[in-house]
Amino acid sequence: MSETNGSIFSGNQLPERSGDHSFLTWLQVAAFIYLLLAGVSTIGAGFKWASGGAEGAEKIFAFATNPVVGVILGTLSTALVQSSSTVTSVIVGLVAGGVPVSIAVPMIMGANMGTTITNTIVALGDVKDGKTFNKAFRASTVHDFFNLYSIAIFLPIEAIFHPLERLGGALSNLLVGDFNASMKGINFIGALTNPPAEWIKQLLQGMSDTFGGILMAAIGIGFIFMSVARLGKELGAVMRGPARRIVDKSFAAGPVVGILAGTIMTVLVQSSSTTTSLVVPLAAAGVLTLRQVYPFTLGANIGTCITAVLAATAVSGVGAGVAMQIAFVHLLYNVFGVIVFTVVPFLYDLPVRSAEWLGNKTETHRGWAFGYIGLVFFLLPGSVLGVQAQLDGDSSPQESPDFDSAAKREAEMEMDKSGTVIE
Repeated sequence: MSETNGSIFSGNQLPERSGDHSFLTWLQVAAFIYLLLAGVSTIGAGFKWASGGAEGAEKIFAFATNPVVGVILGTLSTALVQSSSTVTSVIVGLVAGGVPVSIAVPMIMGANMGTTITNTIVALGDVKDGKTFNKAFRASTVHDFFNLYSIAIFLPIEAIFHPLERLGGALSNLLVGDFNASMKGINFIGALTNPPAEWIKQLLQGMSDTFGGILMAAIGIGFIFMSVARLGKELGAVMRGPARRIVDKSFAAGPVVGILAGTIMTVLVQSSSTTTSLVVPLAAAGVLTLRQVYPFTLGANIGTCITAVLAATAVSGVGAGVAMQIAFVHLLYNVFGVIVFTVVPFLYDLPVRSAEWLGNKTETHRGWAFGYIGLVFFLLPGSVLGVQAQLDGDSSPQESPDFDSAAKREAEMEMDKSGTVIE
Protein backbone atom coordinates (compact mmCIF):
# COMPACT_ATOMS: atom_id res chain seq x y z
CA MET A 1 0.00 0.00 0.00
CA SER A 2 1.21 3.55 -0.70
CA GLU A 3 2.63 5.84 1.93
CA THR A 4 -0.79 7.49 2.11
CA ASN A 5 -1.66 4.95 4.78
CA GLY A 6 1.39 5.63 6.90
CA SER A 7 -0.53 6.53 10.06
CA ILE A 8 -0.66 4.81 13.42
CA PHE A 9 -3.49 2.76 11.94
CA SER A 10 -1.37 1.64 8.99
CA GLY A 11 -1.96 -2.01 9.79
CA ASN A 12 -5.60 -1.67 8.71
CA GLN A 13 -6.37 -2.03 5.05
CA LEU A 14 -8.68 0.80 4.09
CA PRO A 15 -11.33 -0.06 1.52
CA GLU A 16 -12.42 2.35 -1.15
CA ARG A 17 -15.34 4.46 -0.01
CA SER A 18 -18.03 6.03 -2.10
CA GLY A 19 -21.47 7.54 -1.87
CA ASP A 20 -22.82 8.05 1.63
CA HIS A 21 -19.75 6.43 3.20
CA SER A 22 -17.49 8.93 1.44
CA PHE A 23 -19.68 11.84 2.55
CA LEU A 24 -19.65 10.65 6.15
CA THR A 25 -15.88 10.25 6.00
CA TRP A 26 -15.49 13.84 4.79
CA LEU A 27 -17.69 14.96 7.70
CA GLN A 28 -15.40 13.07 10.05
CA VAL A 29 -12.36 14.72 8.45
CA ALA A 30 -13.96 18.14 8.98
CA ALA A 31 -14.74 17.28 12.61
CA PHE A 32 -11.18 16.13 13.32
CA ILE A 33 -9.75 19.23 11.62
CA TYR A 34 -11.97 21.37 13.85
CA LEU A 35 -10.74 19.43 16.89
CA LEU A 36 -7.16 20.03 15.73
CA LEU A 37 -7.71 23.78 15.35
CA ALA A 38 -9.55 23.96 18.67
CA GLY A 39 -6.56 22.21 20.23
CA VAL A 40 -4.17 24.72 18.71
CA SER A 41 -6.31 27.58 20.04
CA THR A 42 -6.50 25.98 23.49
CA ILE A 43 -2.74 25.44 23.67
CA GLY A 44 -2.16 29.07 22.73
CA ALA A 45 -4.62 30.35 25.32
CA GLY A 46 -3.13 28.07 27.97
CA PHE A 47 0.45 29.13 27.35
CA LYS A 48 -0.64 32.75 27.27
CA TRP A 49 -2.42 32.37 30.60
CA ALA A 50 0.48 30.57 32.27
CA SER A 51 3.15 32.96 31.01
CA GLY A 52 1.29 36.15 31.86
CA GLY A 53 0.52 37.12 28.26
CA ALA A 54 1.69 40.58 27.28
CA GLU A 55 3.05 41.33 30.75
CA GLY A 56 5.09 38.13 30.70
CA ALA A 57 6.52 38.92 27.27
CA GLU A 58 7.30 42.45 28.40
CA LYS A 59 9.27 41.17 31.41
CA ILE A 60 11.27 38.85 29.15
CA PHE A 61 12.05 41.65 26.69
CA ALA A 62 13.35 43.77 29.56
CA PHE A 63 16.63 41.86 29.21
CA ALA A 64 17.01 42.37 25.43
CA THR A 65 20.08 44.57 25.48
CA ASN A 66 21.64 43.55 22.15
CA PRO A 67 20.46 42.04 18.84
CA VAL A 68 21.48 38.44 19.61
CA VAL A 69 19.69 38.44 22.96
CA GLY A 70 16.74 40.14 21.26
CA VAL A 71 16.36 37.26 18.79
CA ILE A 72 16.58 34.60 21.47
CA LEU A 73 14.16 36.34 23.81
CA GLY A 74 11.77 36.96 20.90
CA THR A 75 11.78 33.19 20.34
CA LEU A 76 11.21 32.41 24.01
CA SER A 77 8.45 34.97 24.56
CA THR A 78 6.48 33.84 21.50
CA ALA A 79 6.92 30.16 22.36
CA LEU A 80 5.57 30.87 25.85
CA VAL A 81 2.83 33.35 24.98
CA GLN A 82 1.88 31.43 21.79
CA SER A 83 0.75 34.58 20.04
CA SER A 84 2.93 36.61 17.73
CA SER A 85 0.19 39.26 17.71
CA THR A 86 0.59 39.76 21.47
CA VAL A 87 4.37 39.82 21.18
CA THR A 88 4.22 42.28 18.28
CA SER A 89 1.94 44.57 20.31
CA VAL A 90 4.42 44.46 23.18
CA ILE A 91 7.32 45.24 20.84
CA VAL A 92 5.44 48.20 19.36
CA GLY A 93 4.75 49.47 22.87
CA LEU A 94 8.38 49.07 23.90
CA VAL A 95 9.62 50.99 20.86
CA ALA A 96 7.04 53.73 21.44
CA GLY A 97 8.36 53.91 25.01
CA GLY A 98 11.99 54.32 24.02
CA VAL A 99 13.48 50.92 23.16
CA PRO A 100 15.63 51.31 20.00
CA VAL A 101 14.21 49.87 16.78
CA SER A 102 17.61 48.23 16.25
CA ILE A 103 16.83 45.99 19.25
CA ALA A 104 13.18 45.51 18.27
CA VAL A 105 13.98 44.16 14.78
CA PRO A 106 15.81 41.08 16.15
CA MET A 107 12.88 40.55 18.53
CA ILE A 108 10.63 40.28 15.47
CA MET A 109 13.01 37.73 13.94
CA GLY A 110 12.82 35.70 17.12
CA ALA A 111 9.03 35.94 17.22
CA ASN A 112 9.01 34.50 13.70
CA MET A 113 10.84 31.46 15.06
CA GLY A 114 8.87 31.11 18.29
CA THR A 115 5.49 30.86 16.60
CA THR A 116 6.55 27.67 14.75
CA ILE A 117 6.42 25.59 17.93
CA THR A 118 2.67 25.08 17.46
CA ASN A 119 2.90 22.95 14.31
CA THR A 120 5.84 21.06 15.84
CA ILE A 121 3.59 20.10 18.77
CA VAL A 122 0.96 18.96 16.25
CA ALA A 123 3.52 16.56 14.76
CA LEU A 124 3.86 14.85 18.15
CA GLY A 125 0.38 13.43 17.63
CA ASP A 126 1.94 10.84 15.30
CA VAL A 127 4.69 9.83 17.72
CA LYS A 128 3.50 6.20 17.98
CA ASP A 129 4.41 5.19 14.43
CA GLY A 130 8.02 5.82 13.37
CA LYS A 131 7.54 6.29 9.63
CA THR A 132 4.47 8.47 10.03
CA PHE A 133 6.18 10.52 12.72
CA ASN A 134 9.16 10.99 10.41
CA LYS A 135 6.93 12.54 7.74
CA ALA A 136 4.99 14.66 10.24
CA PHE A 137 8.10 15.95 12.00
CA ARG A 138 9.80 16.79 8.70
CA ALA A 139 6.76 18.78 7.61
CA SER A 140 6.66 20.71 10.88
CA THR A 141 10.37 21.45 11.28
CA VAL A 142 11.08 22.55 7.70
CA HIS A 143 9.44 25.82 8.76
CA ASP A 144 11.69 25.99 11.82
CA PHE A 145 14.86 25.44 9.82
CA PHE A 146 13.90 28.08 7.26
CA ASN A 147 13.46 30.60 10.08
CA LEU A 148 16.71 29.55 11.77
CA TYR A 149 18.72 29.93 8.58
CA SER A 150 16.99 33.24 7.78
CA ILE A 151 18.06 34.57 11.16
CA ALA A 152 21.63 33.37 10.57
CA ILE A 153 21.74 35.28 7.27
CA PHE A 154 19.82 38.46 8.04
CA LEU A 155 20.71 39.15 11.68
CA PRO A 156 24.37 40.07 10.99
CA ILE A 157 23.36 42.17 7.98
CA GLU A 158 20.71 44.00 10.00
CA ALA A 159 23.03 44.51 12.98
CA ILE A 160 25.67 46.16 10.77
CA PHE A 161 23.71 47.99 8.06
CA HIS A 162 20.10 48.20 9.41
CA PRO A 163 18.38 47.77 6.00
CA LEU A 164 15.11 46.45 7.44
CA GLU A 165 14.88 49.22 10.02
CA ARG A 166 15.54 51.93 7.44
CA LEU A 167 13.33 50.57 4.67
CA GLY A 168 10.53 49.78 7.12
CA GLY A 169 10.71 53.32 8.45
CA ALA A 170 10.63 54.81 4.95
CA LEU A 171 7.58 52.76 3.94
CA SER A 172 5.75 53.53 7.18
CA ASN A 173 6.17 57.26 6.57
CA LEU A 174 4.33 56.86 3.28
CA LEU A 175 1.30 55.07 4.71
CA VAL A 176 0.70 56.19 8.29
CA GLY A 177 -2.69 57.86 8.63
CA ASP A 178 -3.66 57.49 4.98
CA PHE A 179 -6.20 54.66 5.30
CA ASN A 180 -7.53 51.88 7.52
CA ALA A 181 -7.36 48.38 6.02
CA SER A 182 -7.59 46.39 9.24
CA MET A 183 -9.26 42.97 8.96
CA LYS A 184 -10.66 43.24 12.48
CA GLY A 185 -14.02 41.50 12.74
CA ILE A 186 -13.57 39.01 9.89
CA ASN A 187 -11.46 36.38 11.64
CA PHE A 188 -13.92 33.54 11.02
CA ILE A 189 -11.50 30.78 12.03
CA GLY A 190 -10.91 32.42 15.39
CA ALA A 191 -14.66 32.88 15.85
CA LEU A 192 -15.11 29.13 15.36
CA THR A 193 -12.17 27.80 17.36
CA ASN A 194 -11.87 30.25 20.26
CA PRO A 195 -15.13 29.33 22.09
CA PRO A 196 -13.86 25.89 23.27
CA ALA A 197 -10.72 27.53 24.65
CA GLU A 198 -12.77 30.20 26.43
CA TRP A 199 -15.10 27.53 27.86
CA ILE A 200 -12.17 25.47 29.18
CA LYS A 201 -10.60 28.55 30.76
CA GLN A 202 -13.87 29.32 32.53
CA LEU A 203 -13.92 25.79 33.95
CA LEU A 204 -10.38 26.23 35.26
CA GLN A 205 -10.96 29.65 36.82
CA GLY A 206 -9.92 29.70 40.44
CA MET A 207 -6.64 27.92 39.77
CA SER A 208 -3.36 29.77 39.81
CA ASP A 209 -2.35 31.29 36.48
CA THR A 210 0.61 28.96 36.10
CA PHE A 211 -1.16 25.71 36.99
CA GLY A 212 -4.38 26.61 35.18
CA GLY A 213 -2.52 27.67 32.05
CA ILE A 214 -0.38 24.53 31.98
CA LEU A 215 -3.44 22.31 32.49
CA MET A 216 -5.27 24.17 29.73
CA ALA A 217 -2.33 23.70 27.36
CA ALA A 218 -2.25 19.99 28.25
CA ILE A 219 -5.94 19.71 27.38
CA GLY A 220 -5.21 21.38 24.04
CA ILE A 221 -2.41 18.90 23.37
CA GLY A 222 -4.87 16.11 24.18
CA PHE A 223 -7.29 17.52 21.57
CA ILE A 224 -4.50 17.53 19.01
CA PHE A 225 -3.44 13.97 19.76
CA MET A 226 -7.03 12.72 19.52
CA SER A 227 -7.49 14.53 16.23
CA VAL A 228 -4.23 13.43 14.62
CA ALA A 229 -4.75 9.81 15.69
CA ARG A 230 -7.86 9.56 13.52
CA LEU A 231 -7.20 12.24 10.94
CA GLY A 232 -4.44 10.25 9.24
CA LYS A 233 -6.71 7.24 8.78
CA GLU A 234 -9.62 9.27 7.43
CA LEU A 235 -7.43 11.32 5.08
CA GLY A 236 -5.97 8.10 3.73
CA ALA A 237 -9.50 6.95 2.94
CA VAL A 238 -10.82 10.07 1.22
CA MET A 239 -7.69 11.33 -0.53
CA ARG A 240 -7.97 8.94 -3.46
CA GLY A 241 -9.16 9.20 -7.00
CA PRO A 242 -10.40 12.70 -7.96
CA ALA A 243 -9.61 14.26 -4.56
CA ARG A 244 -6.00 13.06 -4.70
CA ARG A 245 -5.59 14.21 -8.30
CA ILE A 246 -6.87 17.69 -7.41
CA VAL A 247 -4.38 17.99 -4.54
CA ASP A 248 -1.50 16.67 -6.65
CA LYS A 249 -2.31 19.07 -9.47
CA SER A 250 -2.61 22.03 -7.10
CA PHE A 251 0.74 21.40 -5.43
CA ALA A 252 2.59 20.31 -8.58
CA ALA A 253 2.54 23.78 -10.12
CA GLY A 254 5.87 24.73 -8.54
CA PRO A 255 7.18 26.59 -5.50
CA VAL A 256 5.83 30.00 -6.53
CA VAL A 257 2.25 28.72 -6.64
CA GLY A 258 2.75 26.99 -3.30
CA ILE A 259 4.07 30.21 -1.77
CA LEU A 260 1.10 32.17 -3.12
CA ALA A 261 -1.34 29.55 -1.83
CA GLY A 262 0.20 29.65 1.65
CA THR A 263 0.14 33.45 1.63
CA ILE A 264 -3.50 33.71 0.59
CA MET A 265 -4.69 31.05 3.03
CA THR A 266 -2.87 32.68 5.95
CA VAL A 267 -4.28 36.12 5.12
CA LEU A 268 -7.76 34.58 5.06
CA VAL A 269 -7.49 32.66 8.34
CA GLN A 270 -5.22 35.33 9.92
CA SER A 271 -3.03 32.73 11.62
CA SER A 272 0.16 31.17 10.32
CA SER A 273 -0.04 28.59 13.12
CA THR A 274 -3.37 27.40 11.74
CA THR A 275 -2.05 27.21 8.19
CA THR A 276 1.13 25.33 9.03
CA SER A 277 -0.60 23.04 11.54
CA LEU A 278 -3.13 21.92 8.94
CA VAL A 279 -0.51 20.64 6.49
CA VAL A 280 1.24 18.44 9.08
CA PRO A 281 -1.50 15.74 9.13
CA LEU A 282 -1.64 15.88 5.33
CA ALA A 283 2.09 15.17 5.18
CA ALA A 284 1.84 12.43 7.81
CA ALA A 285 -0.92 10.73 5.79
CA GLY A 286 1.20 10.87 2.65
CA VAL A 287 -1.16 13.27 0.90
CA LEU A 288 1.57 15.93 0.64
CA THR A 289 5.32 15.50 0.30
CA LEU A 290 7.85 17.57 2.21
CA ARG A 291 8.73 19.54 -0.94
CA GLN A 292 5.06 20.37 -1.42
CA VAL A 293 4.65 21.48 2.19
CA TYR A 294 7.80 23.62 2.20
CA PRO A 295 6.76 26.47 -0.17
CA PHE A 296 3.32 26.50 1.44
CA THR A 297 4.92 27.28 4.82
CA LEU A 298 7.03 30.00 3.22
CA GLY A 299 3.82 31.61 2.04
CA ALA A 300 2.42 31.37 5.56
CA ASN A 301 5.38 33.44 6.77
CA ILE A 302 4.49 36.18 4.31
CA GLY A 303 0.74 35.97 4.86
CA THR A 304 0.94 36.57 8.58
CA CYS A 305 2.96 39.75 7.94
CA ILE A 306 0.45 41.10 5.43
CA THR A 307 -2.19 40.74 8.13
CA ALA A 308 0.07 42.66 10.52
CA VAL A 309 0.51 45.51 8.03
CA LEU A 310 -3.25 45.72 7.51
CA ALA A 311 -3.82 45.77 11.27
CA ALA A 312 -1.21 48.50 11.71
CA THR A 313 -3.15 50.83 9.41
CA ALA A 314 -5.83 51.04 12.10
CA VAL A 315 -3.41 52.30 14.77
CA SER A 316 -3.48 56.01 15.54
CA GLY A 317 -1.81 58.26 18.06
CA VAL A 318 1.68 57.81 19.47
CA GLY A 319 2.02 54.22 18.27
CA ALA A 320 0.96 54.74 14.65
CA GLY A 321 4.37 55.22 13.08
CA VAL A 322 6.02 52.57 15.25
CA ALA A 323 3.30 49.99 14.58
CA MET A 324 3.57 50.51 10.83
CA GLN A 325 7.37 50.39 10.88
CA ILE A 326 7.46 47.15 12.91
CA ALA A 327 4.81 45.60 10.65
CA PHE A 328 6.80 46.51 7.54
CA VAL A 329 10.03 45.23 9.09
CA HIS A 330 8.31 41.90 9.70
CA LEU A 331 6.95 41.78 6.15
CA LEU A 332 10.22 42.81 4.50
CA TYR A 333 12.20 40.31 6.56
CA ASN A 334 10.02 37.42 5.44
CA VAL A 335 9.67 38.54 1.82
CA PHE A 336 13.43 39.01 1.45
CA GLY A 337 14.00 35.67 3.15
CA VAL A 338 11.67 33.84 0.78
CA ILE A 339 13.22 35.55 -2.25
CA VAL A 340 16.79 34.76 -1.22
CA PHE A 341 16.04 31.14 -0.41
CA THR A 342 13.96 30.64 -3.56
CA VAL A 343 16.49 32.02 -6.04
CA VAL A 344 19.54 30.29 -4.51
CA PRO A 345 19.17 26.51 -5.05
CA PHE A 346 21.56 25.55 -2.26
CA LEU A 347 19.72 27.72 0.26
CA TYR A 348 16.31 26.49 -0.92
CA ASP A 349 17.31 22.87 -0.29
CA LEU A 350 19.01 23.53 3.05
CA PRO A 351 15.87 23.58 5.27
CA VAL A 352 14.52 20.52 3.42
CA ARG A 353 17.70 18.51 3.95
CA SER A 354 17.86 19.59 7.59
CA ALA A 355 14.24 18.58 8.21
CA GLU A 356 14.84 15.23 6.49
CA TRP A 357 17.88 14.61 8.68
CA LEU A 358 16.00 15.40 11.88
CA GLY A 359 12.97 13.40 10.76
CA ASN A 360 15.15 10.34 10.18
CA LYS A 361 16.63 10.74 13.65
CA THR A 362 13.21 10.95 15.30
CA GLU A 363 11.97 7.85 13.46
CA THR A 364 14.38 5.63 15.37
CA HIS A 365 14.87 7.72 18.52
CA ARG A 366 11.82 9.75 19.65
CA GLY A 367 13.99 11.56 22.19
CA TRP A 368 15.45 13.63 19.35
CA ALA A 369 12.04 15.28 18.85
CA PHE A 370 11.51 16.21 22.49
CA GLY A 371 15.14 17.24 22.88
CA TYR A 372 14.89 19.48 19.81
CA ILE A 373 11.72 21.21 21.03
CA GLY A 374 13.06 21.68 24.54
CA LEU A 375 16.47 22.93 23.43
CA VAL A 376 15.50 25.28 20.60
CA PHE A 377 12.37 26.84 22.08
CA PHE A 378 12.99 26.78 25.84
CA LEU A 379 16.35 25.62 27.24
CA LEU A 380 18.64 27.71 25.03
CA PRO A 381 16.53 30.90 25.17
CA GLY A 382 15.85 30.37 28.88
CA SER A 383 19.56 29.96 29.59
CA VAL A 384 20.33 33.18 27.74
CA LEU A 385 17.60 34.94 29.73
CA GLY A 386 19.08 33.65 32.98
CA VAL A 387 22.62 34.70 32.08
CA GLN A 388 21.45 38.13 30.93
CA ALA A 389 19.46 38.56 34.14
CA GLN A 390 22.58 37.80 36.17
CA LEU A 391 24.64 40.25 34.14
CA ASP A 392 22.06 43.00 34.43
CA GLY A 393 21.27 42.41 38.09
CA ASP A 394 18.02 44.08 38.99
CA SER A 395 18.16 46.64 36.17
CA SER A 396 15.90 46.59 33.12
CA PRO A 397 14.94 48.95 30.28
CA GLN A 398 11.77 49.88 32.13
CA GLU A 399 13.85 51.51 34.83
CA SER A 400 15.63 53.79 32.42
CA PRO A 401 14.66 57.45 32.90
CA ASP A 402 14.36 57.79 29.14
CA PHE A 403 11.75 55.06 28.90
CA ASP A 404 8.30 56.55 28.33
CA SER A 405 5.92 54.13 30.07
CA ALA A 406 2.81 56.13 29.17
CA ALA A 407 3.70 56.12 25.48
CA LYS A 408 4.33 52.39 25.65
CA ARG A 409 0.94 51.67 27.18
CA GLU A 410 -0.86 53.91 24.71
CA ALA A 411 0.81 52.18 21.77
CA GLU A 412 -0.08 48.73 23.11
CA MET A 413 -3.73 49.74 23.54
CA GLU A 414 -3.82 51.11 20.00
CA MET A 415 -2.45 47.82 18.67
CA ASP A 416 -5.07 45.88 20.65
CA LYS A 417 -7.85 48.05 19.24
CA SER A 418 -6.57 47.54 15.70
CA GLY A 419 -7.52 43.88 15.81
CA THR A 420 -4.07 42.43 15.30
CA VAL A 421 -4.48 38.64 15.05
CA ILE A 422 -1.32 37.24 13.59
CA GLU A 423 -0.51 34.08 15.54
